[in-house]
Amino acid sequence: MLIKVFGSAVFGVEATTITVEVNVDKGVGYHLVGLPDNAVKESSYRIAAALKNNGYAMPVKKFTINMAPADLRKEGSAYDLTLAVGILAATGQIKPDDVDKYIIMGELSLDGSLQPIKGVLPIAIKAKEEGFKGFFLPKQNVKEAAIVTGLDVYGIENVKEVIDFFEGRGTLEPTVINTREEFFKTLDFPEFDFSDVKGQESIKRCMEIAAAGGHNIILIGPPGAGKTMLAKRLPSILPPMTLREALETTKIHSVAGKIKNVGLLNQRPFRSPHHSASSVSLVGGGSFPQPGEISLAHNGVLFLDELPEFKREVLEVMRQPLEDREVTISRAKFTITYPSSFMLVASMNPSPGGYFNDPDAPVSSSPHEMQRYLSKISGPLLDRIDIHIEVTPVPFEKLSDNRKAESSVAIRERVTKAREIQTERFEQFENIHYNAQMSTKQIREYCQLDETSLQLLKTAMERLNLSARAYDRILKVSRTIADLEGVDNVQPHHI
Repeated sequence: MLIKVFGSAVFGVEATTITVEVNVDKGVGYHLVGLPDNAVKESSYRIAAALKNNGYAMPVKKFTINMAPADLRKEGSAYDLTLAVGILAATGQIKPDDVDKYIIMGELSLDGSLQPIKGVLPIAIKAKEEGFKGFFLPKQNVKEAAIVTGLDVYGIENVKEVIDFFEGRGTLEPTVINTREEFFKTLDFPEFDFSDVKGQESIKRCMEIAAAGGHNIILIGPPGAGKTMLAKRLPSILPPMTLREALETTKIHSVAGKIKNVGLLNQRPFRSPHHSASSVSLVGGGSFPQPGEISLAHNGVLFLDELPEFKREVLEVMRQPLEDREVTISRAKFTITYPSSFMLVASMNPSPGGYFNDPDAPVSSSPHEMQRYLSKISGPLLDRIDIHIEVTPVPFEKLSDNRKAESSVAIRERVTKAREIQTERFEQFENIHYNAQMSTKQIREYCQLDETSLQLLKTAMERLNLSARAYDRILKVSRTIADLEGVDNVQPHHI
C-alpha cells in the first residue's frame, strides 16, 4: 500500500514542502531514500520504540520510503513524526483518509513524547500558502506556529494524540492566538533606561540621532567612561517594531531555534557576541546552515564591544552585509540569503592601554603598539559607520547628582515621530524605511542643500580629506537631525 504524508524543510528563512511516500510490500527491509542525513536515517529506531511503547508496532514488512524532492538534502530529527504517521497509515493501523491534508513534524522520544523543533514559523507560513488544512507539531512550538491565521495548529505532547485524532478519538483542539494582542504587548519600563545615565548629554543626543535614522555608531573612550552602559540602553529608545518587522525577526529566530514557548517577538533584538566569535558565527553558514549573529540582530542592534579585539577577518566579512543589509552564503551545492538589516553599535578604547589623550593618565603604549592596535580596524569598515562618538569620563559632580535624567520613554517618543516622517517619505520604496537605508538616488532627492550648506560641506570635505561615502553619510545624518526637528529641508546647522 502506498501512502503520502507531508513534512517540510527550511532553507535560509523559507520552507519547502517535503512529500514522504511510504510503500509497504511483502518481504523484510527498511529503505529510506531521498538524500536523508544520519539523523533522519536513525529515525527508524526511535519510531519503532515509540510505537511499541504506545501499543502499536512497526510490522515486519518491506518499507520503501521516498522523501521528495529527492535531490534536496533532508536534515535533522524533525521528520520522526512524519515518518511514523506514514508507516501507521500504510500498514492500516490508522485511517489514511486525511493524513495528506496536514503538515506533520516532530522529533520522537523513545516513550512517544515529542521534542521541540526549529523553523516552525516558516513551515506554518508555507503550509498556509499551499492550502494545507492544519499543522501537527510539538506542544513547545505551538505558540510560534499559531500566529499564522487560517491554519489549524495542533500542539502534540505524545504520538498517541496524533493516532487518536486520525482515528476519530480524543479531544484534540487547534491552538488559537490573537496575533495583534501578542504583538502589542510592550514594556513600558525597560530594564535598561537612559534615566540611569549620569551626565553624557551630548552622547545621549548622538544616540538619539542614531536611533532616529537607524545609523551605525562607534563609541570611543577610556575604560569606565560608560560605553557599554550606553550601548545596552539603545534598544530602549528605538521605535516599536511594525508587524512586518516582528514577523521577519521571529522567522529568523525560529530557524535558529532561539524561540522558547513564545509566539511573536515584539521587542527589537540586542545581540552582543564575544570578541572570540568566528566569522561563521557572525555571518552564518556551517555544514548545516544557520543564521549568524548579524541576522539574529535583524531589525535590532548588533553590539561589538572592544571592536579591535575581534579578529580582522571576522570584521571584514561584515562590510558587504552593512552595505546590502543581507548576507548571502554560497556553497558548492546551495546558496542561502539571510536578511541582516541591523544597527551596528561598536565600542573601543582609543589605545591598547585605554587612556590615550587623557592628560591625567600616563601614556602606556608605544607608537608601534598604537599603530598595531588601530590597524585591526580597516578604513573601509570605519567608513561604513555613520557616527563616531568620543566618550569622556563623567565628572564627580555629575555622578553624585541624585536628579533623574530624561527617561528612555521620553526620548523614544521623539525618535518614533522622526521615524514616522521617514516612513511616510519612503512609502513608495519597498526596501527603504529610514534614512540610513537611503541610496545615492534618494540622498540627491531628499537631502538638497542651499548655497550656505553646500559651502560648509565643501570646506569640510577639503580640510578633512573625506571620502565620497563620508559625504553621503553626512547628508544622511543631517537629514535625520532635520527630521527630529520636524523641518522639511536640511539647513546649515544640521550639516
